[in-house]
This record gives sequence, structure tokens and C-alpha cells, in this order.
Amino acid sequence: MLLSHPRMLQKSKDDVIELLESIARLLELKGENVFKVRAYTNAVRTLETFGGDFEALVEGERLGEIGGIGKALEDKITEFATTGQLPYFDALKAEFPDTLFDLFELQGLGPKKIKALWEELDITTVEGLEAACKDGRVAGLKGFGAKTAANILTSIEARKQYAGSFRFGDIAAGAEVLLEQIKELEEVLQASLAGSYRRRKEVVHDLDFLVSTRQPEAVSDFFVKHPLVETVLAHGATKSSVRLKTGIQADLRVVLPEQYPSALNYFTGSKEHNIALRSRALARGWTLNEYRLGPDEKAKTTPQPIPPIYTEEDLYAALGLDYIEPELREDRGEIAAAAEHRLPNLVQLENLRGTFHNHTTSSDGRSTLEEMAEAAQELGLQYLGISDHSVSSVQAHGLDAARLLEQVARIRELNAEFAPHFKLFAGVECDILKDGTLDYPDEVLAQLDYVVASVHASFTQPQAEMTARIIKAISNPYVTMLGHMTGRLLLSRDAYALDIPAVIDAAASTGTVIELNASPRRMDMDWRWWPLAKEKGVRCSINPDAHHVSHLQFLWNGIGVARKGWLSAQDVINTLPLNKIEAVLAAKRQAIR
Repeated sequence: MLLSHPRMLQKSKDDVIELLESIARLLELKGENVFKVRAYTNAVRTLETFGGDFEALVEGERLGEIGGIGKALEDKITEFATTGQLPYFDALKAEFPDTLFDLFELQGLGPKKIKALWEELDITTVEGLEAACKDGRVAGLKGFGAKTAANILTSIEARKQYAGSFRFGDIAAGAEVLLEQIKELEEVLQASLAGSYRRRKEVVHDLDFLVSTRQPEAVSDFFVKHPLVETVLAHGATKSSVRLKTGIQADLRVVLPEQYPSALNYFTGSKEHNIALRSRALARGWTLNEYRLGPDEKAKTTPQPIPPIYTEEDLYAALGLDYIEPELREDRGEIAAAAEHRLPNLVQLENLRGTFHNHTTSSDGRSTLEEMAEAAQELGLQYLGISDHSVSSVQAHGLDAARLLEQVARIRELNAEFAPHFKLFAGVECDILKDGTLDYPDEVLAQLDYVVASVHASFTQPQAEMTARIIKAISNPYVTMLGHMTGRLLLSRDAYALDIPAVIDAAASTGTVIELNASPRRMDMDWRWWPLAKEKGVRCSINPDAHHVSHLQFLWNGIGVARKGWLSAQDVINTLPLNKIEAVLAAKRQAIR
């Protein structure tokens, strides 16, 4: 269930999709006819929903077998995927100012609006757009207005605020690939990612690679020459810095084997955690830094003997502590818990037996019901919950009651084929309406196995109203779990105003499960609140919010957040095996009757 290694092609299917989307934007900017633009957007949708072996089709020159991809597009995709280059795209891009493409990063700006800004106001930079919004030129442009100008300014401010920040899930694949390839070098004795990435922070600013070796030059040369590297910022025997093609800075530090445990601990952090460890070392007459645990020459008392340090576990043991997992090293009580042997046995990926909150092509998903079921079984899951959007989510093609019940019937048919080793649970992601009521009447919800209740609109309600709205929704006995509690989109949209402790208390009272939404864009509920939920007895469900079979991999993200929130397998409901989760869901339904 972990991330897959890169394919033999120069470019992956995701790279091709990104290229086709960029070409469609450029053609729209250029004013090409709508059918030519549509050919590229249709190809994007086709590839997004294609679950077969993309590499085999490219290498066998059989891309044309996929409906919606003609010969001209097949040739372009093949050229780009196999060589990594497409002169047609380069020539098309050269027709526009480079800085114009920065405008696409702003939320709410598409090709049509950018084309108007460029042609009517000669705006080609974010700075120029900001000035035009402030002096009224954008508001006066046909099809824009004062509200659009204000929204653009908000997006520009968000861009400034989040500059240099990266969502963990967006950079994890490249980071893991680079780490694994470093580990494969014969000169490397040990290697790890450190820093906030190792602590599984939801947003990271850079990547820290730490390597133990006695041949540092060979490792450093490999690092700076890696294909994932875009720019070399510094290159030395023991310290190198690069910027990867994802935009994030990556730093390499090379140490001797005997320095590795202290260096790994130091560069993992957090700063506050390290300070607490150094204090414990000083109390024993020692000094702890990035290279060693040694005697403190300034100590006023005779230092205690220092035991051999071969691993991080040895380092913590020397300081009188149980080993503290990297995810917990935030100075939030982990030192005291380690000293008193109270650290939890954190949940692991292999503990998961199934998951809920998954979408299909019935609403806004890109994989069919059957494809999602097959992918879940391939990952070794025992069950998968299907929860397409409800009717009020018009933008997501939400299901009305009739379509929802048709899907339920189809799920029952498939379960007859899957039994007894795998099961689909019939659910829905039901919108919590503005007044706290749900999108379907109880008689419809009663026919489902479970219900995920989520807010998808009216985000600006005052805190008291939003809190009351959510508590009212989860008080409905048919609601099983609360989806993406705060509605945040990392680096894009802040959480709405919400009294989180009050919602947690209500979930404890109603027996509502709270979702840990593992989508890289959400990671919601935030890890900082899970210890409180655990204390109150609220169970967690780690859900990928999958809209494609590949999104089931998001469970890996969710495990990191759950561990960071001090959760054990007993705190996570979808670690239960199939027979037990069936019993839990059935008991909730029985209690209603």
C-alpha cells in the first residue's frame, strides 16, 4: 500500500495529464477554436479515468485504443512520455510571456479571465494584477466587477502567505523515490529523511536528507546530479542543497556512521523537542549536539558514564526515555510520557482493514464502482465504503434519492459476488445544509449502511452558527461519521470558524466517528485535536476521500497524521476486521429502531 516506484518512461501518466491541461489552457489563451481545445480536455478526462497499463500502451504504440485519443494526440503523448520533451508545447508556450503562467496559480482565475486581463489591460504578472485590482482597472473590466477584484486580491495574499510552503502529500512521492535510490548506493550505510517531513507535518518548507557513509563525495555527486533535481544551490562533500522539480528545496548532510544517531535526532527536530533532550543530557553531566552525546566539559559534577550509542533508541534510553516516534516530537507532552512509560503504541498502515468516504463516477469520482472495489481488494482491504455526493452538491453531480438507491442495489449485487472475503458498504457523503438539516430524509438514510455528514457550502457562518449547525447534523441518529470537520484546504482555504472542542464533545455524546480526511489538500481533523478526541472516547476513521483508484494511496498520508495525533489502532475504527465493523454498523442501525 506504499508509494510505487517511478516507471521506465521519461514521463508518467500524471505528467502527460498536466501537459495536456497546459496545452488546453494555452490554446484557449490563443483563441483557438473550441473543438481543438476540447480535444485536449477530453483526452485529460479519458486518461484520468483510464485504469489500465499506461506504460504498456505507450510502448506498444496502442494509445489509440483508448477512446477519445486520436492519432495526432497519440503521437504527441508518445513523444512526450518517451523523450520527456514536446517541441509543439515549447513553441506554443513561447508565444506568451513566461510570467503570465503565474496567474494560473491564483484561485478563481481561468484561461478566459487571464486572456481578458492580458489583452485588455496588458497584465502579465501577479504584481501587475495586484496593482490593477487596487486601482479599479480590474473592477471596471467587462465580466469582472468589484467582487471579482476583491477575490483576486484575496488569492494574491494567500499566494504570498503560502510562498515556500508545500503540502506533504504533494511532495512525498518524489521524496520517497529519491530516498530509496540514495539507500541503494553501495557507499551508503544508512539514510533517512529528517526534519518536518519525518515528523509528518502536513505542510513542509524543505526536505532534509541525512546519510551515513565513509565516502561522502560519491553520495553528494549522486544527489546533485539526480534527474529530480532542477537547480543545484550548493555542492560540497558533506553538505549540498538543490531545488527539486517540484519546487521544494532539498538539503543533503553526510555524516560518519558514529555520528548518525545524534545527527538523525537533531535534524529531525522539532527545535523544542531537541531543547528538552539537551536539558536531560545536561542534568546527567553530558552535552548533546548534532554529532554526539558526550561529556560536558563545563559540568560542575562528575558526569555519569555514557553508554554506547548505535541507534536513536540507544540515545533515548541513555536519557532515561522510551523511544519517541518521530511523529510525536513536537514538545507536546511526549518527553514526560516517555519518561513514565506512557507512550501509545501508534497505529500502523498494516493495521487498516478498510476505509470509508470514497467516490465513484456516479458523482465526481473518476473510477467506477467496480474499479474502486477491485483496487481496494488489490491493496488487501477487506471492505470499502462508497459515499458519493448528495443531491445538493450540484457541482459534484450529487445523487438524488432515486440514483442513490440504484447504487445501493448495485452494491448489494456485487456483495453477493464478493462474499465472504470482501464487502462494499453502501453510504453517502450527505451535505449538512445551512440550518444543520441533512440532504435526504431519514427514510432514505435508513436504507444505507452508514452516512458521512459534511459541510460543502455556506462556509462564512459565524462560529456559533457553524458549531450549532454541525452538532445538529451529527445528532441525527443515522449519521455515522463527520467528514472533513473544519473544511480547510491546505495552502488554499482556511478552516471555517468552529468551536472544535464543542463538536468533539457532541461527537462523544452521540457516538459519532470523526473522519481523518487523508487527502493531501485536507488532512482534516488536524492532528493537534486528536489527543482531545481520544481522551473523550471519540473514534477516528482514516479516509482517503478517494475520487480515483490511485487516491486509495492517500491512506498512507492519513496514517502519518493519525500517529502524529497519538492514535493507536484501538482508536481507529477502520482497523476493525470485516466481521467486527459489520457488527458496529449494524448495532448503530439497530439502536435507531
